[in-house]
Amino acid sequence: MEKRDYYDVLDISRDAGDDDIKKAYRQKALKYHPDKNPGDKTAEEKFKEATEAYEVLKDAQKRQVYDQYGHQGLSGGGFGGFGAGGFGFDLSDALRAFMQDFGGGFGFESMFGDSGSSRRRGGPQKGRDLQIRLELTLEEITGGVEKTISVKRLVACDTCSGNGCESGTNLKTCPRCNGSGQQQTVSRTILGQMMRVTSCPYCNGTGQIIEKPCLDCAGNGRVRGKTKIKVKFPAGVSSGNYIPVRNSGDVGPRGGPAGDLMVVVEEKDHPNFTRHGDDIVCEQAISFSQAALGDQIEVPALDGRIDLKIPAGTQSGKIFRSRGKGIPHLNGYGRGDELIRVLVITPNKLTTEEKELFGQLAKHQKHRPLRADKSFFEKLRETLGV
Repeated sequence: MEKRDYYDVLDISRDAGDDDIKKAYRQKALKYHPDKNPGDKTAEEKFKEATEAYEVLKDAQKRQVYDQYGHQGLSGGGFGGFGAGGFGFDLSDALRAFMQDFGGGFGFESMFGDSGSSRRRGGPQKGRDLQIRLELTLEEITGGVEKTISVKRLVACDTCSGNGCESGTNLKTCPRCNGSGQQQTVSRTILGQMMRVTSCPYCNGTGQIIEKPCLDCAGNGRVRGKTKIKVKFPAGVSSGNYIPVRNSGDVGPRGGPAGDLMVVVEEKDHPNFTRHGDDIVCEQAISFSQAALGDQIEVPALDGRIDLKIPAGTQSGKIFRSRGKGIPHLNGYGRGDELIRVLVITPNKLTTEEKELFGQLAKHQKHRPLRADKSFFEKLRETLGV
């Protein structure tokens, strides 16, 4: 797909100043951030696109090249990073760039400890970031919970202690790049002489080589394994929120630092409650007599049961609010409410005595006008104030 003009992506003019660029990007990033649009691939692509545009336009040198030569100028001039230089561009890169300038934003802390790319030129390569999804019940979300999870990941090889060398040998400085991990190539183009800096292919950008590789890990310094990790979830999380666990992703090759693990929350369906923001909604059946005469009943709650007074003359579908019985507000004070919708149940079978009683009631109500009550959704909107 052809890249859109970066100025069009951010909805700014070509003479926009640094503050205008930053403000425009922040608006786009907050609108399309994955935490605000969980599971929305279109929003994710727009978030990545806006971040790529911002990373170019905020840099004076890159912006000058882009203004003169467009996307092609960036791809040929040694400008690595966010897609412009052909090194790839994914959601992790976009989130990392966003957090570098604007902080964690929607998460509980910065998701990545390193704001650079996963490849550190002239040094060990960082391991891959991992992501898993974990289901939590509404009860666990209400009280907060600590979970122990088992993660399949690449771990350091015990035989060589992660350096990839056979026992008794060590890493050697790369003779091609003299340990820098980089190589420079100069080419002549219609735009003039261009210099491009890339990772050294001989040492794969690490600056060191292995003369005798470890047999157990084939010189990679890591093998597949399992790790048990404890993760704390604060009260009030919801589907799409994530908990970053630093240094719990794949270990980097040949002693490189580990990537990060992102644990994404998924809510389990509850048999009694449906969540609406921090409020919960449930349904409670009552009889004709309870609705007509009133009653005191017990209804389920996330942390036990609550007493509910049913006034005389209650209509089927009426919604009652029990304040402070919903989900705790994340990173704040107080809780949402529990909304109870009562349903008057029509009995399937009646005894002879019940039929006689209902017959007498029908005679008394024969000439009494009846009116339709409001729909459930109208009541819910009134109760929620939406």
